[in-house]
Order: sequence, then C-alpha cells, then structure tokens
Amino acid sequence: MFSTKTILVYLSVALGLFQHFADSLNDGPHVYWQNDTTAIVFYLCEDSLETEVHQVADTLRFDGFCTDSLTEYVVPAKPPSVQPFVVDGIPQIFAISDIHGEYEAFVDLLRNSGVVDDKLHWSWGDGHLVILGDTFDRGVSVTECLWLTYRLEREAEEAGGRLHFVLGNHEAMVMYGDNRYVNDKYLQGIVKKSRIKHEDLYGPDMELGRWLRSKNSVVKLNEVLFVHGGIPPWFAERGTTLEDINEATRADLDFKSYELAFGDSLRAVFGGRGVFWYRGYHYAMQGSYPEATPEDVDAILDAYGARAIVVGHSEVDQVEALYGARVFAIDVPLKELGSLQGLLLRDGSFYRVTGTGDLEIIE
Repeated sequence: MFSTKTILVYLSVALGLFQHFADSLNDGPHVYWQNDTTAIVFYLCEDSLETEVHQVADTLRFDGFCTDSLTEYVVPAKPPSVQPFVVDGIPQIFAISDIHGEYEAFVDLLRNSGVVDDKLHWSWGDGHLVILGDTFDRGVSVTECLWLTYRLEREAEEAGGRLHFVLGNHEAMVMYGDNRYVNDKYLQGIVKKSRIKHEDLYGPDMELGRWLRSKNSVVKLNEVLFVHGGIPPWFAERGTTLEDINEATRADLDFKSYELAFGDSLRAVFGGRGVFWYRGYHYAMQGSYPEATPEDVDAILDAYGARAIVVGHSEVDQVEALYGARVFAIDVPLKELGSLQGLLLRDGSFYRVTGTGDLEIIE
C-alpha cells in the first residue's frame, strides 16, 4: 500500500511532467524544398534544431523524429493543385472554423462526429469536410493541426470525399508577417533557434506554405457559400465573382505592407472590408460599414446562386442561424463551451454538432 507521502511524490512528479510538456517549445516538422528534388526536414526538438536532408524522386516519405516518431508523413514533390471551388451533389458536409491551434479540441470534435476514426484517419467516406479558416495563431499546436489537416485532405480524396481548407484572416496574417497573435512558443522557440522568420516557415518554398497558397478563400458546396469572414454586399453589387475572389487571394498572398497601405485592389480583398475580415452579418463597424440588412443578404445569395452562407471569424455563443437561416455562424468560444462545435449539412437540413458529436437541428 502506498503512503500519503509516496502518493504526493508521484503526484508532484506527474504534475512536473505535465508542466514540462505544456511548456515545451518542440515544433515540427517543417519541410523546405531547397530545389525540385531536395527537401530539408527540420524540427525544434528538446531545444535542439534537428534536420534531415532527403533526395526525392516523386514523393517524400519520412517518419517523425521528435515526439511524433509513430507518424509517417507523405509529401508529394509536385506542388499541390488548386481544388474546385464549386461542387454539387455532396451527400454530407461538415464545417468547423477558428481552431486556432487547439489540437485536442479539433481532434475530439472530428472523432466524436465520425469524421475520423480512433487513429485519426479519415472515416467519412464521400463526405466533405470544410475547415473554414483560422487554424493559425493563439494556440500551441498549430503545426499539429496543419499536418493532420494536410493528411486528411489526401485520405479524403482517396475515399471519394474532399477536405476544403478555406483561408481565414489569420492564415493571411501569418503569410504576410503580421505576428500579433502568434503564440510565444513559436517566436521564442523555433523562430529564435532556427533564425527563420515565422512568416518564412510558411513561405512559398516550404511545404505547408505552398500547400496554403493553393487554397481558396471561398467555396460553394451544394449551393451553400463557405467563407471565413463573409461576402460583403458591395462585392455582389460590383459583380465580383467567386473566381475573382479566389484568384486575387492566391495571386497576392505574398504582398508587402506598403502595397496594402496604398493598393485599393489589395485592400478590397485583404483589408477590413474584405472577405477575411468582414463582420457585417453580426454588427456594424463604425466608420466602415453598416450591419447587413436582410435585403443585403438576399442580394448576395442571388448574385452567387446560393441558398445560404456559412461564416466563422465572428464569435457566437454556439453554432447558430442568422437572417432566417440564410446565414450560419460557426465560430464558437472554446473556453466557455469546453469544446468546439461544427455544422452538418445533410439531406437538406442543417445541424449543430456539439463537442460530444450530438446533433441538434437548426431551423
């Protein structure tokens, strides 16, 4: 039988280990394509920069060599292609937004909803999963979230489904070097140790960077629009197409701050009135734009041939319908709820999916 003193010692050790892992600066893998056939894989692992150089013919395969030694990474040498942004005939769609590096909450929701199995492999067949922006910033497991999403994208396609990673304002911020919300784990860890700027970890020659640069900023699935912030009424008024939005985003992701300051076209997409930052479905932005009216929402839907819009970015108490179920808001407060939530579209109906995987119809 253990004495009280022995139990306290064990608890102290356990708490110490927990704190060690909670404070860990470990990060990776990051994959730098030095040229078409040479890839450098690197981590920050236990305060040391660990690297491997691989000669690659068509696919880079490697086992993780930090705390992820049981994970195999599969990375095609060929840059990823751009996915279709309009798809119809999808049997079911599951959307989640604003993960912000909270890996455990992300995994719990996917597993409890049946999107992945116990080993975190795709188990949703020909369904489509939408990650609606803002995987980056704030949390301490951004890299893990990105690589899980990266793998599930491949597994989904192999199973006849799809994963749509839609860019949010925090993806754009990271790529153009706005580090206001980057967790200190990264700035004091891999950035400091490697002397690589945080934005350069996601540059066009990095695997995660070139993958992100292939993504859309708005998709239309089963006549439902998915966009991180929202499509403002003036986009519809000007005849801006979904293709215009996506092409402009991908073309300009590597802009400089002075270009944003003085470039009207850049501000139209990346500024506070663009699709990444727009909050008009929720409230007015003083001095910038009013709250959208029901007529505004109808005009947007008509312009893009859609029946509803799904948005993240602006936090709501729970996944909910706005404007008579023409807008669905899915950015929820993880700390207050204790879990993330998702939105399920199946058989023409919309469901709130709780952190435990329960379905609640939204009418």
